[in-house]
Amino acid sequence: MEACILEHLKTQPSWVIVLIVLGFISVLKPSLSLLKWVYVTFLRPAKNLKKYGSWAVVTGPTDGIGKGFAFQLARKGLNLILVGRNPDKLKEVSDGIQKKFGKTQIKNVVVDFSGDLSEGIIRIQEAIEGLDVGVLINNVGISYPYARFFHEVDEELLKNLIKINVEGTTRVTQAVIPGMLKRKKGAIVNIGSGAATVIPSDPLYAVYAGTKAYIDQFSRCLYVEYKKSGIDVQCQVPLYVATKMASIRRASLIVPSTDGYARAAMRWIGYEPRCTPYWPHSVIWSLVYMLPESIVDAWRLNFCLGVRKKGQLKDSRKKD
Repeated sequence: MEACILEHLKTQPSWVIVLIVLGFISVLKPSLSLLKWVYVTFLRPAKNLKKYGSWAVVTGPTDGIGKGFAFQLARKGLNLILVGRNPDKLKEVSDGIQKKFGKTQIKNVVVDFSGDLSEGIIRIQEAIEGLDVGVLINNVGISYPYARFFHEVDEELLKNLIKINVEGTTRVTQAVIPGMLKRKKGAIVNIGSGAATVIPSDPLYAVYAGTKAYIDQFSRCLYVEYKKSGIDVQCQVPLYVATKMASIRRASLIVPSTDGYARAAMRWIGYEPRCTPYWPHSVIWSLVYMLPESIVDAWRLNFCLGVRKKGQLKDSRKKD
């Protein structure tokens, strides 16, 4: 049978052969992509994070994704430096972790990322001095209270979005990375957002999306800069997760809990420079890319206008 096929192909014009080869490649490529997705999502083993170092720094660990990461890192046997603005909440989280994972050493560092970052960075540097810090999770960040047009963003919110989301992540990374360079190993995870990379635009969240686009590009550049130095830099891009910031209380298949997201996220640390760890999110991402941007823009604008209307109604009730 194979001999007959080969003989038949020999009799065909060269342009027919070219078309057959191109057709074969067009079928093979998506098949290989699907197989790769299945492997990296479900079969690829997670890296042993303790090989990077025995300590991990987590910013914004008192709630949401950061808290999920803190518990998962402790589960993997890493000691923790928890960086947040509320000392009571930091103690509550660290007590909860030590109750569950008694051998975990924890240092709490109080830093208000909307305040004097210079003093906060000094406290972080003092806390990590002499420690084998191998993992950094840059999770700290804020979003809008609810969707609003750019001209409706007040000066305080505008300042905090840029200071916390951009400057906070940048300064903490700058404080931690010299030690990783000295030890020639480390893993940095910056939490991005689908608002900046998955969907073509995020109307009524323009500044938030802009800060997360910075995180994405910042991460990619550092990935290239420090890959040969043994430091793996990654931007993780979640879609909606059941957090207070997203104003979503109940988890579902497409909206994971913070623990559900963190469990998935841990398996990706140290691999691709950009990833979407929670597999239903990656499926949604692929589907969005198939649609014309104009359709996605129109849907997103309509959705965010609905969020804005609900937020304004809630604000008016508070005033009454």
